[in-house]
Amino acid sequence: MGEGKENVIAEKSFAFAVRVVQLYKWLKKEKQEYELSKQLLRSGTSVGANIEEAIGGFSKKDFTAKMGIAYKEIRETLYWLRLLKATGILDEKQFQSLYADAEELKKILIAILKSARAN
Repeated sequence: MGEGKENVIAEKSFAFAVRVVQLYKWLKKEKQEYELSKQLLRSGTSVGANIEEAIGGFSKKDFTAKMGIAYKEIRETLYWLRLLKATGILDEKQFQSLYADAEELKKILIAILKSARAN
């Protein structure tokens, strides 16, 4: 399961979660937006939590299942980000930065899942 990729994804997903929490706090304070931002908060922070569970998993099956959940959560996060942009809540600059980070996490998760399933 290659220690290197797991460390990278753990660090990147944690940093992403911090950014999601900061965005959530800003959306509540500056935009008085509570519903969509709460969904974003849940899915965006769940990615890293599931990755941590995967890394600490007791079996390959457990690892793959948790990484699969993390993949689903990052896809959901991408959806909420697109919706926040499409409704004018996020501007292009705010959207692009977080969206790019989320896409990167998604690509890493796909690579990890392909590798785990192949081995």
